[in-house]
Amino acid sequence: MSQRTPWFCGAGGLAALALLAGCSSAPPPPDWQMNAQGAAERGVEAWLSGVAAVADAEFTRARMEVSRTGEPARLARLALLRCAAEVASLQFDDCPAYAALAADAAPAEQAYARYLAGQAGPADAERLPPAHQALLGAAPPAAALQAVADPLSRLVAAGVLLRRGQAEPALIAVAVDTAAAQGWRRPLLAWLGVQRQRAEAAGDKAEVARLQRRITLVEASAPRR
Repeated sequence: MSQRTPWFCGAGGLAALALLAGCSSAPPPPDWQMNAQGAAERGVEAWLSGVAAVADAEFTRARMEVSRTGEPARLARLALLRCAAEVASLQFDDCPAYAALAADAAPAEQAYARYLAGQAGPADAERLPPAHQALLGAAPPAAALQAVADPLSRLVAAGVLLRRGQAEPALIAVAVDTAAAQGWRRPLLAWLGVQRQRAEAAGDKAEVARLQRRITLVEASAPRR
């Protein structure tokens, strides 16, 4: 079996969601870890691309692999990964899949869950992935957000800031540009929708029309069923 670098070992902001115990190159991880990693990666990409059926199937496959360990804490991390992708797409809920496992989650995952809910406090900062630590209390938030290198982490952080009522126009523009550059249909439509709502509230008809043209173009790119 070929060996890959685990998906959470890079500079991306989802490092706290690690399914593996560490990031060393040896010994090779067991099959369940690699299978879960691959399924989780495909699930996230399918969700962001707006293909919900594929996302559901891949996350189900990842849960089955992680369940082989009999460790709820690992399942809690996996649940948070999907919740993070949903926050990036401005789909806010109480993350019920994680809530059912929260009692067995480690402190880092509990802090990250509060962060995704927009409820993280200063005491949570040191337990968050590095890409998100600087965003708690950052001013202006758009500048801090632009400094986040990983696109998914940037969108997750943008969703959290919107949830906290800190989404200034420049921040929303960063989120739109990030989603557009990656071709992530679901978050792009969500963030364009936020821009359109604000343009409507401002009475800017020309901007509303421009944004609607973009939205229509993205909607037309959806896979045919």
